[in-house]
Amino acid sequence: MDLEKINNHIKAWLEAYCSKAGLSGFIVGISGGIDSAVTSTLCAQTGKKVLLLNMPIRQTKAEYDRGQEHIEDLKKKFANVSSLEINLTSTFASLEEIFPKETNENHLAMANTRARLRMTTLYALGQTYNLLVAGTGNKIEDFGIGFFTKYGDGGVDISPIADLTKTQVFQLSKHLNIISSIQSAKPTDGLWEDGRSDEDQIGATYPELEWAMEFTGDENTLSEREIFVLNLYRKLNRINRHKMDPIPVCLILEEFLS
Repeated sequence: MDLEKINNHIKAWLEAYCSKAGLSGFIVGISGGIDSAVTSTLCAQTGKKVLLLNMPIRQTKAEYDRGQEHIEDLKKKFANVSSLEINLTSTFASLEEIFPKETNENHLAMANTRARLRMTTLYALGQTYNLLVAGTGNKIEDFGIGFFTKYGDGGVDISPIADLTKTQVFQLSKHLNIISSIQSAKPTDGLWEDGRSDEDQIGATYPELEWAMEFTGDENTLSEREIFVLNLYRKLNRINRHKMDPIPVCLILEEFLS
């Protein structure tokens, strides 16, 4: 994999898209994870305005500290980068006060609500400062298992790294000199107060899922673990198609309209 060519290709793509859109630059939500670190660095390389937004909601200290460390590192390297912190904990708590008890007890629903609050904040500030919301999803999450929140972190204007697997994103992060604390951290979506990792939630590692995404061989030759991973990938891909496919539209027959 030619990391320099990939780096330059994404940078040029970002520059061209932003210029054609007639906007000033990019806004990126920083989570303390590898995807947002790589995405924000690629955006910063364009020389256009980049706003890094930290939006904690009862964040673990480790996640928060990694995000802040990356923000400060990028601001030192690029004069076009600025940052804001908008603590959404009180906003989230206000929703907890008015939501039904059953909703508050649905931990996945509340985790997704965090992501949707952040999306709303990114778009509010993006529109304020004439910036594109840059997505941080990678190939396995966006097109393999649908591991993102619909209208949350899935609500973006552009997706710079969505054609790279998680493994490739990690490789690119080394080329970009992303801070070591992020490179060595387990991937996490930052939506759970216990700091659970992506792999804890999914049940398989990213390399395993990437293998399953590309598998075309003889299933009779697979190990018990490989069969489990392949079935898990297929299940997640099936149940999350509603995130990855266009919104279904009920088409009205022409004869009904005449």
